[in-house]
Amino acid sequence: MIRQLTPADEPQLIAIYRDAVLSQAVGLYEAAQIDAWAHHAERDPDVLTGLRRGYGLASCDATDAGVIEAFALLDPIDRVSLLYCRGRSCRQGRGRRLVQALEAEAQRRHCRRLRTEASQLSRPLLLRLGWRIEAEEQLLFAGQPFRRWRMIRDLP
Repeated sequence: MIRQLTPADEPQLIAIYRDAVLSQAVGLYEAAQIDAWAHHAERDPDVLTGLRRGYGLASCDATDAGVIEAFALLDPIDRVSLLYCRGRSCRQGRGRRLVQALEAEAQRRHCRRLRTEASQLSRPLLLRLGWRIEAEEQLLFAGQPFRRWRMIRDLP
């Protein structure tokens, strides 16, 4: 079940953000990178500001809409700014369904192209969904060096 995010969801979203990184980034990132990234949402108030400002969706437990397993955010409407899934719920199609729902919402709002900055976690999913890599970039994030990919998706 997919539903729109509410302000009451914020504590769960911070926990999902942390869990997603801690449970899925091992082997793709170094320990210091994982630690910095996993705790970024709880340390940086800009994350909550974005959640409050953007258009967000939650993928919920099938029996309890209050239990969020994954979430995604458009902020602004032409940018997928967050996409995170609990480790226990990854590889179930939740990320795919969330991205497709965000694409549909952006289209509904007359957006012609979406953009994002993808991690090593989200890049493979986005490529499977028809997104294209625009550029690879290196950046300092939460005090650690990271590699990410600027990606785009043209909408019909």
